[in-house]
Amino acid sequence: MTEQPSPESATTTMPPQSANGTSPQLPPAAPARKSGRTRTRISGMRTSLIAGFAVLIVVMIFIIQNAHAVNISFLGAHLRLSLAVALLLAAIAGALIMAAAGTARITQLRKIMRRDRRNPEPS
Repeated sequence: MTEQPSPESATTTMPPQSANGTSPQLPPAAPARKSGRTRTRISGMRTSLIAGFAVLIVVMIFIIQNAHAVNISFLGAHLRLSLAVALLLAAIAGALIMAAAGTARITQLRKIMRRDRRNPEPS
């Protein structure tokens, strides 16, 4: 008896080799569970509220530091606003223009997809 018994902790679940010496195909392993906490909608909302509050603090500091008034002329309108408010209004206007362009493009793509779904091209 030259074969030694294997230790209890080293047991294997591998199937034996086939007659031609190749190992059989193993079934795919189950996905490992992620450790840690799971994300919920409430936790995502809390994180976004904290980030929004931090951005709001930065904006308030920006407004306080740039409080001096400037003259603004735009399309015949003459205004006297603080520099920070003028810059924030310009940023908001730019964001709205960008959102309008994105919405127009998404609407265009949805219309094309709807048309292609109704009238499929023959292959």
